[in-house]
Amino acid sequence: MSEPDLLIASIAKLKDGGTLSSLEMEGVFRTIMSGNASDGFIGAFLGILATRVPTHEELLGAAIVMRECVTGVRFPNANALLDTCGTGGAPKTFNVSTAASVVVAASGVRVAKHGNKSRTGRGSAEVLEALGIQINIDHELQTKCLEEVGICFCFAPNHHKSVAHVMPVRRALKFPTIFNLLGPLTNPCSAGRQLLGVWEQRYVEPVAHALHSLGTVKSAVVHSEDGLDEISIASPSHLSIVHGGTIQKKIISPEEFGLHTHQLSEVTATSLDAATEMFIQSMTPTHISASKDMLLMSAGTSLYLADQTETIKEGVEVAKETIERGLAMRTLQDWIEITNTHTPSTG
Repeated sequence: MSEPDLLIASIAKLKDGGTLSSLEMEGVFRTIMSGNASDGFIGAFLGILATRVPTHEELLGAAIVMRECVTGVRFPNANALLDTCGTGGAPKTFNVSTAASVVVAASGVRVAKHGNKSRTGRGSAEVLEALGIQINIDHELQTKCLEEVGICFCFAPNHHKSVAHVMPVRRALKFPTIFNLLGPLTNPCSAGRQLLGVWEQRYVEPVAHALHSLGTVKSAVVHSEDGLDEISIASPSHLSIVHGGTIQKKIISPEEFGLHTHQLSEVTATSLDAATEMFIQSMTPTHISASKDMLLMSAGTSLYLADQTETIKEGVEVAKETIERGLAMRTLQDWIEITNTHTPSTG
């Protein structure tokens, strides 16, 4: 069967209510990512798939091809690297996962933060640029950031060139597609540990199973009861922790970590300036706020996933100490400085 015929057959199968095996999905995605599929076929395929939750087999097959196509950054012991990239698509808080990545790096864990710009104009890339961090840097400087500061930013468009084949269709569709789930599954540094938020609860289980099949070392997929792709400070959050061949479900709330529940409005950013201000405040040693408490939960969970602590609660305490000692702000300043030591490049 030729690749175009495979794509047609796959669309027909989905239209009839079927699902695709991981091998079938690999075939479809190789066609799409190689530029050998028309916009019409891509739109039909993504549109039909978006009418339901993709199976973990479908996610697995698509992620395998995405990983084959990524322009990666080689780093020794990638299994020790952590990523805090989520899917987006949820109500917009300040950039919790990005701030958490800085705190985690300041606590001694190397972080390969994967991210992109957002339709809201307040994504991880925009906030990092507003803080003075160069995001268009070459792989050599990314590696230097990891080695000397403990954190680098992997700006998605610089690493996923093949996704350009689907961007016109994705923009035209104007709704989330399977690609929103695939981004966090394709870290350019092959990070073995992840805190991965999804925008709806129904995606937690298939993404967790896909991570398991992809060989993650220790990761957690999260969605909060108030609709965030983050660990929320305003409601309980559901985690599926993937580790040691098992997937453990867990519900966590702020109170079990000695924190207070706050209103979601207290951590909601309505502009890039507000998001940047909350980012800085959350890491300021003397500042007390809902944003800091929310940051502590994500950073604490990340430290647990990186095996820096035995429990999430211990991770929250380590993250708190890191902030109070000024180490997080120092890491942020060092990161800003090192990314400005070279002329920016798209790598």
